[in-house]
Amino acid sequence: MFLSRLAPFSSRTLGACMLLGSLLGAASLHAEESASNQRWVSDSLNTYVRSGPTDGYRIVGTLTSGQKVELLRTQGDYSQVRSEGGNAVWIPSRDLQSVPGQAERLPQLEQQVADLTAQLKGIDDTWKTRVQGMQETLDSRKQLIDELQAARGALDAELTTTRSQLRDAQAQLGEEQQQVLMRYMAYGGSIAGAGLLLGLILPTMLRVRRKRNDQWV
Repeated sequence: MFLSRLAPFSSRTLGACMLLGSLLGAASLHAEESASNQRWVSDSLNTYVRSGPTDGYRIVGTLTSGQKVELLRTQGDYSQVRSEGGNAVWIPSRDLQSVPGQAERLPQLEQQVADLTAQLKGIDDTWKTRVQGMQETLDSRKQLIDELQAARGALDAELTTTRSQLRDAQAQLGEEQQQVLMRYMAYGGSIAGAGLLLGLILPTMLRVRRKRNDQWV
């Protein structure tokens, strides 16, 4: 009697527990899926959508490749999604992808290409400006080097001429010094000869004068 009364109560309790577990599982699954519930229809096809999560449900429409949808839940091999029109339909999970389709990515890729092209052009213009500046600096330095080399050549030629003139002046000065020395030597010899002559003549003249004086006396 007690067991017969307990059996319906246990059945209802077990059913309630199972229902609660299902609800908790569904809530947990929904919480996990809500973190990233955006999906896109695969780029490779236009796919049919159904009214339920199996192939037995009727086809209610199609979704185009690359179309953006909102993932509501997943059951078996099917996922329930909401299209931009607001209709909730079922689609095979294999026909969904977690990245935008090519049609949606194409403008972004084109913008990225345009941005990279602009950056490359800016880099190219900057590099051309730097190369032009370096070329101008190189040309100015080369011109300065040429001017310095020309000035050095002129100074070398002037130095060679000055050295030649100095050698000529030194040679001329040597000749003049020799001539002056010879003149001094000739003049000194003349003076010495005159002195010697006077030294020889003067005593003789004095002796002759004395003799004359003695004769007068």
